[in-house]
Amino acid sequence: MKYTMSVLVENHPGVLSKVSGLFSRRGFNIDSLAVGVTEDPAISRMTIVVDGDEYIVEQLEKQLNKVIPVIKVKTLNPADTIPRTLSLIKVSVTAGQRTEIMRVSELMGARIVDATRSTLTIEFADTAERTETLETLLRPYGIREMVRTGVIAIEKGADPTRKVK
Repeated sequence: MKYTMSVLVENHPGVLSKVSGLFSRRGFNIDSLAVGVTEDPAISRMTIVVDGDEYIVEQLEKQLNKVIPVIKVKTLNPADTIPRTLSLIKVSVTAGQRTEIMRVSELMGARIVDATRSTLTIEFADTAERTETLETLLRPYGIREMVRTGVIAIEKGADPTRKVK
């Protein structure tokens, strides 16, 4: 089963290396890793997706809490989480297909961010499942290039992961 972990860390050089090194030393694979600064520039949030069981996740939480620059570790409950990935997809297009691809993009909630005579580049931010649906719909037209971010996630509701000072 896949688990999404939210890890708040001090925003310093080398922190990502320490955290990823911990996973590597313990023999755990990271399925997805996204890191970015939070509303507080001194703190970064790592969203890490791992495949395993509850025991493995519990061990990872314990090990992560021992790493000095780690502020807080929380395994997110899927029912209480809003996960997203960002994708940029460059699709081959002919004059006759342009309208079809634009309609598919609009129906899925994607945006055209670049257009040339032979390609359309589509931006899409949604769940991994919906992203795969869009890929499946666009594949017959010819995907020339695609890039995806790792999963980012935030808990539903008003409470932040870290209480504001």
